[in-house]
Amino acid sequence: MARRTRPDVEGDTDSLKENSVLPNGLNESQAKVKQEKVKGEKGKGKATRIEPEVTDEEPDHTQAIDDANPDDDADADADPENEEGSPRSRKRARANTEGEFIPSSPKREQVMTLPRDDDGFIPGSIVRIQLHNFLTYDWVEFRPGPYLNMILGPNGTGKSSIACAICLGLNWPPSILGRANEISSFVKHGKESGYIEIELKGAKGQKNLTIRRHLNAKSKGSTLSLNGKSCTGKEISTRMAKLNVQVGNLCSFLPQDKVSEFAQMTPQQLLRETQRAAGDINLTTWHDTLITAGKELKNIQDKVNDEQERLKTMQDRNGQLERDVQRYQERKRIEKEIAVLEVLIPVNEYHEAKERYQRAKDRQRDLHARVRKLKDRNAPAHVKLEQLAIQHKECEKAREKKKTASRQKFQQMKNKWSENDKLERDAEDVTNRLDGLKRAEKDRVKKIKDIQVQNEKWQRELDNPPELEDVEAINAEIRKVNRDHGQVRSRMEELQERQTANVDASAAQKSQISGALDQLKNLEDERHRKLQNLGKWDRDMADAVVWLRNNQDKFKMEVFEPPMICCTVPDKRFTNAVEACFTADHLKILVTQCEEDYNSLNHYLNDSNEAGLRRGARINIWFRPKEQNIAPPPMNETELKRLGFDDYAINKIECPDGLLWFLKREVNLHRTAIGLDGCKVDVNAAMEAVSREGGGAKFVAGSVMNQVSRSRYGKRGTTNMTRDIRPARNLVSSTIDPEIKKKLDQTIQEARQALDVINDDANNLAAEERDIRAQEAQFKEKFDALDGRKKAVNNAKRHLATLAAKIENNKTKLQDLENAPSVDEERARLKRKLMELSKKRIKIAKEYTQLIRAAIADQVEATRSGLEFLQVSANKNALEALCQEKDEKYQRALAEFEEADKIFVAAKADAKNKRDISVQLVRSMDADFQEKFSKMEMDGSVHDRSVEQLRTDLDVQRANLDMITQTNPGVVEQYERRKHEIEALTNTLEDRERATRRLEREIKNARDRWQPALEKLVASIGKKFSAAFDRIGCAGEIRISPHDDYDKWAIDILVKFRDKEKLQLLTGQRQSGGERSLTTILYLMSLTEEARTPFSLVDEINQGMDQRAERAVHNSLVEVTCKPDSAQYFLITPKLLPDLNYHERMKVLCVNNGEWLPDTPGLGNMMRMIETFVQVRDRSSRAD
Repeated sequence: MARRTRPDVEGDTDSLKENSVLPNGLNESQAKVKQEKVKGEKGKGKATRIEPEVTDEEPDHTQAIDDANPDDDADADADPENEEGSPRSRKRARANTEGEFIPSSPKREQVMTLPRDDDGFIPGSIVRIQLHNFLTYDWVEFRPGPYLNMILGPNGTGKSSIACAICLGLNWPPSILGRANEISSFVKHGKESGYIEIELKGAKGQKNLTIRRHLNAKSKGSTLSLNGKSCTGKEISTRMAKLNVQVGNLCSFLPQDKVSEFAQMTPQQLLRETQRAAGDINLTTWHDTLITAGKELKNIQDKVNDEQERLKTMQDRNGQLERDVQRYQERKRIEKEIAVLEVLIPVNEYHEAKERYQRAKDRQRDLHARVRKLKDRNAPAHVKLEQLAIQHKECEKAREKKKTASRQKFQQMKNKWSENDKLERDAEDVTNRLDGLKRAEKDRVKKIKDIQVQNEKWQRELDNPPELEDVEAINAEIRKVNRDHGQVRSRMEELQERQTANVDASAAQKSQISGALDQLKNLEDERHRKLQNLGKWDRDMADAVVWLRNNQDKFKMEVFEPPMICCTVPDKRFTNAVEACFTADHLKILVTQCEEDYNSLNHYLNDSNEAGLRRGARINIWFRPKEQNIAPPPMNETELKRLGFDDYAINKIECPDGLLWFLKREVNLHRTAIGLDGCKVDVNAAMEAVSREGGGAKFVAGSVMNQVSRSRYGKRGTTNMTRDIRPARNLVSSTIDPEIKKKLDQTIQEARQALDVINDDANNLAAEERDIRAQEAQFKEKFDALDGRKKAVNNAKRHLATLAAKIENNKTKLQDLENAPSVDEERARLKRKLMELSKKRIKIAKEYTQLIRAAIADQVEATRSGLEFLQVSANKNALEALCQEKDEKYQRALAEFEEADKIFVAAKADAKNKRDISVQLVRSMDADFQEKFSKMEMDGSVHDRSVEQLRTDLDVQRANLDMITQTNPGVVEQYERRKHEIEALTNTLEDRERATRRLEREIKNARDRWQPALEKLVASIGKKFSAAFDRIGCAGEIRISPHDDYDKWAIDILVKFRDKEKLQLLTGQRQSGGERSLTTILYLMSLTEEARTPFSLVDEINQGMDQRAERAVHNSLVEVTCKPDSAQYFLITPKLLPDLNYHERMKVLCVNNGEWLPDTPGLGNMMRMIETFVQVRDRSSRAD
């Protein structure tokens, strides 16, 4: 048969002890397990699955101790039958017909397992198990008994695989087993799928439940079926809960890998798991009620205490403010009274003004009637007076019309006079011109004579010109001088070219000397040498530094060059250690002091090409706002010296002050201690010192850099990373290269020698230039003399040409004078013009005479109209006097009326004004005042007091108000607000007290049931537990550990395995593994009789026990689990001692599984081997 391979999950870790031969006469059945051959299965097609795949239907049993029942939905928090006892079910108050103090929690019920069927199985017990391709099994099927089932077999045969199959097959998660986390890991290695089929006993009279779970090696999910029909994990979990199957409870299901966890359970967990596994079915419900109600009660009591204290404080504070509030209320009452009086005074002022207005109105109306009567009596005279007034206006209009016509005539006469004056002035001008004709004729004759004389003089000068040189001869001489001068100019040009070359050569040598001197200066400048070194390392950064040095003015604050340039270490002993604190990025970064400069520098260097850097260059720039919460140095100066350090790195570096923030914030130099002598530094103490604040730091010990950090998790241990310090290259001062200096000195010396030769050439050229310039001066004198002679000839020629032009000009003037018009013709013209002017003046004189006559006529008519106007005016005045004499009574009555009318108008305006004021005041008041005012108007009390009385009362109330100290309205508001808070808090306290009484009743009711039931359960378990320990010569005890908080109630297991010891609490560390296993199995045995689960399982619980203890445990377990009322029990063990006690109700299952099982059918049948052994033994005994 092919060799069996290991499964994916951990193999069974059974004991390596050999199994003993079973004794004779036992009623046993063998579960023969044979590994089947599976050939060519990978090539076969897969059958289509009908069951839906379950991927997320498994119940969440990752906390095996906390989950008593498998459950897939978070909604199923409690059994519906136990809802009344759970605090989570109190969604509304229930009526209690038997009174308030009648408990509503479930009655105490000692529930055991479900009734046993005729075949001996309890509902929920395992009747059959079938496995296919599961862990070590190809295929197996066996049927356990209804009582104790002892599963035996060598190590690695698959005993613990049966425990895994029970857990997974009933839909519990793999985490219960403490092995693999994925269910796909339980498929046999090399197989694609497998299944688990478990048949559970059904209730009496009902069919059994057959549950099958299909597994797939390539999927994390699985599918379930119940009685051949697909179903969900939730349905299986619900069935398990009804049957009270508790695979997730370590007290009823203890896999091999969870044995150690039982002892590590806290006493509180042990109590809860014990409650779930045994005793009254309502123990857990009552306990949950006590925990929830207890926490709620404590929370309410704490709130009540706080609120009572707060209530007392508020009441005391309000008591202190009560007198101030009373004063405030009294002041408010007076202020309201004053407000009423301030409204009543304007109202009554309006009432009195209205009465005055009514009296003035009546008087004004009476006087108006009297005036009208007197006026009607004198009406005829007034009609005549009105007629005269109309006639007076008409006469005045006629007079004004005549006056206007007369004024117009006078204006026309004035205009004619002005025209005559202008004509007179023109005639006078013509007369003057006639007189000037004789003088003009004399002047013309004189000018003709003068021009003739001048022309004769100029003509004589033209006729006798002076002797002049030949201009061509002079030009020939000039050309000869120019030819001679050209040779000299050529020499000068050639000389200037040589001088230019000499100057260029001199400038080149001077430039070479200056450049070499600058290079020598730069060699001596340390910053420049560092910049050159930076350029070898990072050309872009070096270019950025050069740009920054030329553009510092573009920034608000100083921008610092990289630390490798602007930082130095004066004490060379510390240079290596200080430079080791820097990273490469730290050494070549530009540091800004404000965000504005940070953004500007990024813009120039990285975001644009304004700085002219290489395309794609990225320059590191740093800025952080200064903060106060920077971590301080890890050690003070005393501790620093004590641990062997010399100083902190920050104290050994020189840099600009603005750069210190970068060195602290980014490089942490102020937290990096340096010890030059590594032997003096206590590294372990230094690690503890630099990491005790929780962060960690660096320190240098000799030539080693230590990076210390502390973990944030677990025990927060420290770690130290070390590295050797390399020699410094950037912060050291580089030396001058002697070869370069020697080469530069030689260059300067050679250039100066060449410059001396050039200077000598320059002196020779200067002497030659002086000689040439002397020859130039001689040629200039010759040229000037010839030019003067030539100019003299040309000037003479120009003078003669000018004279000829002047003669011609005079001839033209002479002709114009001789051709001038005759004097007689001009005199006749002027006389004619004088005659025309005289005629115009005669015409104007006639028109002026006519205007005088018309003006006189208009003046006569105006005089007549004026006299008529005066007569009408006299008649009107006389009649007015007569009417006035007759109307004296009317006038007196009219005056009296006008006076009364003024009083009436003033009274009306005053009343209206007071009415508007009073109405506005009343409307501006609040609704309460307006209602009160309406009542006062209805009963007439508004006008009970006069205005003077109201003003007196107002003064009294204002005086009373001044006598009361003003209280801050905020105090009253605070008083009222606190008063409402006191009322609300009082109501809250009453509600909390009622809730407290209700919770106390719930707690009392639940505890009255829970504690006796728990004590009874623990007493029963403890009695059996102590007796079991007594039988093996040890001591054990179980106690309840009460606590004020019900969630801290616990079960303490105390054990003693040696005579000199005292009882000690069982923990996961104090006892040995065998002692913990022994205690665990004895506790579980003690719990068995009280258990409610249909089956329990323990896997290899006997590991680490000696034979005496193991034998005692086995015998006790057989006794307890084989009683008629015991539930089904599985005991998995890899070994078997001789001469153990057995019972007819127990069933022994031998696992015969492995890689070398025979292929022949029938071979390896365990039952036949046992029968053969018994027969041989019987024959031997008979033969003896």
